[in-house]
Amino acid sequence: MKKIVLAVIAVITLIACKEEVNSDANVHITGDVKGLSKGKLYVQRIQDSTLIILDSILINGDSKFESHINLESPEMLYLFLDRGQTNSIDNNLPFFAEPGNIKVETTLQHFFADAKITGSENHDLWKKFDSINSKFRDQNLALMAKRLKNELKPNPVTTDSIEQAYQKLLKRKYRYTAHFAVMNGNKEIAPYLALSEIADINTIYLDTIQKSMTPDVAKSKYGKMLSEYVKERKEIEVQK
Repeated sequence: MKKIVLAVIAVITLIACKEEVNSDANVHITGDVKGLSKGKLYVQRIQDSTLIILDSILINGDSKFESHINLESPEMLYLFLDRGQTNSIDNNLPFFAEPGNIKVETTLQHFFADAKITGSENHDLWKKFDSINSKFRDQNLALMAKRLKNELKPNPVTTDSIEQAYQKLLKRKYRYTAHFAVMNGNKEIAPYLALSEIADINTIYLDTIQKSMTPDVAKSKYGKMLSEYVKERKEIEVQK
């Protein structure tokens, strides 16, 4: 009898704890990884340059999943699929989470490529940005290939040509990113892009992005980080 009572108390306590955790959650993630019958999913964030786990989800028979977490402000998170194999880009799915209901639909075969994420305005903007940014990445890879080929039989004229093309590409990418951030200063994607894509751009551009942020965005995680970063950059420049 005593064992039964203890077991009931344990179950009640577990349920109470679970409800307490869920009651604090402001981000509700539901999803489906078609083809996944067994494995683990991890919701992760970057903290101090390291990925840490916010939630772990055990998949056993049902490919659908749920996760309930709490975020102080919109933030780039990562849904990691543990395949039990060597990590690859197709195991990690970045998504810009924000308070509310977010839906993730993808497949086991093409976890990254097939992903469709809805419910986050910041993520919609990030996908829009990345569709153009991917073209810059492709052009950069093409220039890298030319650079490697030229290193086998160095040609000063070709070297200069490649370097000029690279600098032009870099300026286009930086200007596009800065413009995109300024135009979306009412969303947390703005300071995120400034920090993750063009952190080494001229301080004038970073200052412009910072000033374009709305008060709410300025108080967000990335907004505070950008403000602090711009302040540090200005202090360093004054000392030079």
